[in-house]
Amino acid sequence: MAISPLLGTTVHDAARRTAEMLAVLLEPIGEATAVERLIAVLRAHGEPDPILISAADLTELRQAASDLRPVFAAADAGEAAARLNGLLAAHAGLPRLTDHHGTSGWHLHVDSRDDAPWGEWFLTSACLALSVLLAERQAPPAGLCESPSCGKPFVNVGRGSPRRYCSGRCATRERVAAHRDIHRA
Repeated sequence: MAISPLLGTTVHDAARRTAEMLAVLLEPIGEATAVERLIAVLRAHGEPDPILISAADLTELRQAASDLRPVFAAADAGEAAARLNGLLAAHAGLPRLTDHHGTSGWHLHVDSRDDAPWGEWFLTSACLALSVLLAERQAPPAGLCESPSCGKPFVNVGRGSPRRYCSGRCATRERVAAHRDIHRA
């Protein structure tokens, strides 16, 4: 069914997929639009067709996104780790290697089974990818854009200063606004 956080991809890619899915799931959009956008994200990240997401699946995915949002909002690595540990304790199974009965390369899963429901897969694979990223960087693995007009989730994969914005566009918009405010005063 759903791809692993590490299947044919890097931890960074799996974390980016998480942020992209989270952005769709947290947006107040209708069911058909949400499903259409989720399928586009999953395809872009290598999920094979057919990708079928039911209304019940969407409800579970939105709950998983709600559960994951505090990880993205964490102020520091300790808070992010505590939130991830809580989610893993509540939802993840023992780590296991799978190749989906020979249809893919070996990769790690922490969901209950290869055909786990979308919500379970998303929550557990996201926690796995974000946990590996946190351990790798020793910093919060993700964030929420600080632009008041945005708030979009993003992942921290670089080594430099912590990111505050989801994109250069949001950073520039806020920098220009701050510059204008200074010159108005």
